[in-house]
Amino acid sequence: MKLTENQIEELYKFTRKHYVYHYDVQSELVDHLANDIEEIWVAQPLLTFEQARDLSFKKFGVFGFMDVVEEKQKQMNKRYWKILLRFAKEWFTVPKIILTFVIFLSFFMLLQIQFSEYFFLGLLLILITYEMIAGYKIRKEHKVKEKKEEKIFLLEAMLGTTKNSYTGFAFVNLFNLVNLTRLDFSNLNIYWVFIISIVLTLLCILFYVSNYVIPQKAEELLQETYPEYKIVKNL
Repeated sequence: MKLTENQIEELYKFTRKHYVYHYDVQSELVDHLANDIEEIWVAQPLLTFEQARDLSFKKFGVFGFMDVVEEKQKQMNKRYWKILLRFAKEWFTVPKIILTFVIFLSFFMLLQIQFSEYFFLGLLLILITYEMIAGYKIRKEHKVKEKKEEKIFLLEAMLGTTKNSYTGFAFVNLFNLVNLTRLDFSNLNIYWVFIISIVLTLLCILFYVSNYVIPQKAEELLQETYPEYKIVKNL
């Protein structure tokens, strides 16, 4: 016995009801459930759709779909980092490599000025505030899409929220490190200033790539990851 289109749609609603919000993860689970239900019907043809569905769902264990969702998130996190590093590598080409050296040199000189740590803390505070506002706007947009039951892909959500969590986390940690340890950059060994300048330059590049380059390439990346993305979005 094959599932009807209405039953397939019910499975999508079922996965959503069990906290699976992203369309690509839903589709994978619905495909698995549909195949399993059809196999259950072969062995127990008198079961109703709901009974066969619940029997299939029990096979996922106590936590239901959560293990599958977590595994998909891990996989997509790896993919996101590959995307981030891919565009970051493209930065190290002429003339951007010259701009990179200028950024590094600016940090290197600035950190040797007395009280430069206060400038650094102020800059970090601005960036943290920016990340918080941007993250709030993205989460708000996703909630609106969820209420409208729009199809949101996992990578689509991560292109916004993941970059905010990574860069925001890095900025907050740096702020706490400098603020709590009362670092005086002007008294640091020149080698430490050199290393810190390199780290700050790399963070600037990652911030720019994650906040400006990747969002501009979002549609292209989503179509590259999901062949069905354009079709689904046009439905």
